[in-house]
Amino acid sequence: MKFCRAPPTFPYNSPHRPSIHSTDSSRPHATHEPLIPCYLHTQIQFCYSPPSKMPAGEIRYPTAAPPRTSFTGFTDSCEDEAWVWSQIKAEARRDADAEPALASYLYSTILSHSSLARSISFHLGNKLCSSTLLSTLLYDLFLSFFSKEPSLRAATVADLRAARMRDPACVSFSHCLLNYKGFLACQAQRVAHRLWNESRRPLALALQSRIADVFAIDIHPAAKIGKGVLFDHATGLVVGETAVIGNNVSILHHVTLGGTGKESGDRHPKVGDGVLIGAGATILGNIKIGEGAKIGAGSLVLKDVPPRTTAVGNPARLVGGKDQPAKHEDIPGESMDHTSFISEWSDYII
Repeated sequence: MKFCRAPPTFPYNSPHRPSIHSTDSSRPHATHEPLIPCYLHTQIQFCYSPPSKMPAGEIRYPTAAPPRTSFTGFTDSCEDEAWVWSQIKAEARRDADAEPALASYLYSTILSHSSLARSISFHLGNKLCSSTLLSTLLYDLFLSFFSKEPSLRAATVADLRAARMRDPACVSFSHCLLNYKGFLACQAQRVAHRLWNESRRPLALALQSRIADVFAIDIHPAAKIGKGVLFDHATGLVVGETAVIGNNVSILHHVTLGGTGKESGDRHPKVGDGVLIGAGATILGNIKIGEGAKIGAGSLVLKDVPPRTTAVGNPARLVGGKDQPAKHEDIPGESMDHTSFISEWSDYII
């Protein structure tokens, strides 16, 4: 197979052979350029055998550290991105040592790349490519946006943290980066959204179609999505053209943010910051889900939901009544508390 921008090859026992643990930029291998083969109909694959011994003193699955904040109160996004990327590489090295069958995959997807932007661009390109939409083209497309837009990378890091901190099944940052299709679909949609805003709409819609085909998640490229978003499981998620999803929102599988008919214009829900939407919920029309609200699983929501309240049922109604609905103090999009309303729902029966 022919490679573009590939580093020189060395015999396996050569002292100059690149190591997945090497950080010495003077070594004769191109750590700043990913390995991208030229091909027509195959995905990118590599053969690699990791060293038998791993560096000591690293944590296998590090606990997510709190974001570092400056005196202005805002996260230092560059420092945070560097920290998360270092954790991802450490986790990938450990996993490559523990499971040699994954060594080539981990090397080509994470360890051969010099930055998170390159790694996720490579991974998305491989995931979303087809026989006519080549991974090399997609890699260049994704990298062009991730490289030039710090806000895009900051959103990616916030989403990685959200999955790591809110989902007990997420064992590491690298696990989310490699395997969480809700996370991957969200990152790809953000690029499609930029294409849409640049009037490159045929390509944006082509990406939407590939995301739907590969991940079973349908998000229109015009939809606006904040950061720190968790699409948990995500299968069957549908987000319409004029929908808005705020920051620190958690949405489970088979959720629909849809319209109510064939009318055009602004016709989809607006979801505020910190909202939690349970599995199978359907929210229709140009309505507002207030900041910190909670939508119970399986609910059908057709009217505005006030901030810090819980709506549940089909059709949905507010826990505590519409005149004086019960309000919670936590942020459900972060706490992931799905059932606290049950004790206040007086006619709940099994």
